[in-house]
Amino acid sequence: MSRNTRKRKEDIGLSPYEMKFRGQKKADKTTMELFDFNLEFVHELQVKSTEKLKFYKHNDTISWLNVNGLDDVTLMKELTGIFGIDNNIMSDIMNPAIRPKVQEFEQGIMVSLKMLQFNERTNKLSVENLCLVIRHDFLISFQEVKGDFFDTVRERIRKHKNKIRTAGTDYLAFALLDMVVDNYIYIIGLLGEKIENLEERMTGNVNKQLPELINLYKQELNFLRRHIKPAKEMILTLAKMESEFIHAENRVNYKELQDNINEANDLTDSYREMLYDLLNIYHSSATTRLNDIMKLLTIISVIFIPLTFIVGVYGTNFEYLPEIRWHYGYFAMWGVMMVVAGFMIWYFKRKDWF
Repeated sequence: MSRNTRKRKEDIGLSPYEMKFRGQKKADKTTMELFDFNLEFVHELQVKSTEKLKFYKHNDTISWLNVNGLDDVTLMKELTGIFGIDNNIMSDIMNPAIRPKVQEFEQGIMVSLKMLQFNERTNKLSVENLCLVIRHDFLISFQEVKGDFFDTVRERIRKHKNKIRTAGTDYLAFALLDMVVDNYIYIIGLLGEKIENLEERMTGNVNKQLPELINLYKQELNFLRRHIKPAKEMILTLAKMESEFIHAENRVNYKELQDNINEANDLTDSYREMLYDLLNIYHSSATTRLNDIMKLLTIISVIFIPLTFIVGVYGTNFEYLPEIRWHYGYFAMWGVMMVVAGFMIWYFKRKDWF
């Protein structure tokens, strides 16, 4: 998955109602997968034609259509007609750079937010846009590429005859959104462990790799915050929305989703502050170490100043220099130098200068 979802130059000035793919193509082919279920059965199929969807649209079951790939304009127009999706809504869906948002229209609610993945080998995050269209009879999810991110939800539908089969498309949408937000918290936890390990390493020898790692983790946390902050606003709006497409008994789930995104937001802020503290500690430690080195070098220099003076005096080329012909003059000079150096070292240690 690509990390960058910036707006392209060729998309500037396009009408918000024009259905055109406005991102980087990631899927070789657009595919559709359908889950149709109720309390008694679950049907799964690969959808080759949108005509087949018309049959499931009028069933008394819950249907979840997952679309992988956003660049097939013809298919998107067909889905727009079948499900009554407004053109401006579909235009947003086909724009992976869209900011997380929620928008209600006549036939449903469109929800958009970012799905994040963390590569532990490179310590880098990647992003994919996810859009959901919540209708009474259908939930449609749009992903940029086919993946296994929602396999846990699929297994719940297959194996458990519980609320997920009976509570409606709004509850199913909550389950998908909850997975995305839980993944935020999981990724933050992975980064948090690495940051806390850095903190432990700070107690040992400070090395040059630490600021590089601190800056890398800070960059990734800022990347996280850039997507979590608008997702928090979107979920807050969704939780407060009074819509016929969200049943009263399921509103408590969206309140729980709001608590989870708040936790993710608080964790990113906490670890971000920790990184700034670690960077300050590193610079303070480096400065202290440099000061200690400079102090030691200064003490050594001060000790050698009188010794250099003595050697300089007796190294002058005068014929009548006192003690020059004294038999023990060389040893006496060494003795004086050692006494002077010893006295200065004793004095500095008494003053706790080193």
